[in-house]
Amino acid sequence: MNILVTGGAGFIGSAVCRLLVQRPDVEVINLDKLTYAGNLASLRPIENAPNHKHYQADICDGAAVLDILRREKIDTIMHLAAESHVDRSIDGPGAFIETNVLGTFRLLEAALTYWRTLPGSRQDTFRFHHISTDEVFGDLPFDEGVFTEETPYAPSSPYSASKAASDHFVRAWHETYGLPVVLSNCSNNYGPFHFPEKLIPLVILNALDEKPLPIYGEGANVRDWLYVEDHARALALVATKGTPGESYNIGGRAERTNLAVVETICDILDQRRPRRGGKSHRDLITFVTDRPGHDRRYAIDPSKIERELGWQAEETFETGLARTVDWYLANQWWWAPIRDGRYAGERLGIGAPA
Repeated sequence: MNILVTGGAGFIGSAVCRLLVQRPDVEVINLDKLTYAGNLASLRPIENAPNHKHYQADICDGAAVLDILRREKIDTIMHLAAESHVDRSIDGPGAFIETNVLGTFRLLEAALTYWRTLPGSRQDTFRFHHISTDEVFGDLPFDEGVFTEETPYAPSSPYSASKAASDHFVRAWHETYGLPVVLSNCSNNYGPFHFPEKLIPLVILNALDEKPLPIYGEGANVRDWLYVEDHARALALVATKGTPGESYNIGGRAERTNLAVVETICDILDQRRPRRGGKSHRDLITFVTDRPGHDRRYAIDPSKIERELGWQAEETFETGLARTVDWYLANQWWWAPIRDGRYAGERLGIGAPA
């Protein structure tokens, strides 16, 4: 099976690539534009794998994508390439429309053209897997409700709106043209190789540098957390076993307030890397102005993928977070160039819209 992974040098995409190359029956074709969030260093564990190949290309370049599909005889597309940082979408939404909406459209065009030329048996087994987010469903009350596959869309940020649009385009290409697609919507991912402006790595690394640990508002916003390697296993199942036309919600059953997440990281670091003078890392917590349109709560019901595809999360939030902290403590080679170069270690998303 030849699988094209778009965005394969990103956080979730690289986890998918690292997982898939362990299968000797799979050839992994990695397409990534290598923007600020794409990092070939995240693929170092598999850089010498004989069944992994990287193309530096833009999903908005339909001709280049079609050429790769034909050259590599692709059987499945796993589409993860996206602008995914909510805070950046607030400050500059244009790039999110360009990549997430127009890029997905160009990819769908190329996939449809390619799929139509396949012989019947390969047409039947071809899949276009679109990976999306729970943020397309909008906001939940603090005390009730979960997102299911039937939850109406109600995006709040430019990022979630762009992902909602791309979800709709993918479904339309299935309904209108018959392209065999599957979709998945996930909760907040965390784990190794996570770009350092996201909450969990930001807090870990700021704490190590004795910098403030910024939390939006009062830290009461709730997210469901999913360990990235658990997510990668789920995505592989959806791509290869999912029913065409269906969507699957993927969550970790691990709701936590943002404040609780930060406090847990502080407690782990107090044990792993105590501060001088015996102070707690919790003393570094700083509450900052909330970002616009900040949804109160996300919570996913993953019952469908558990029931139909047999997936279960292997990490609890506590075990996954401890593994994540340990990884950042042991892998300065990966995150230090990012912190020292393109990224200054601050929260974004509270500036004026572009």
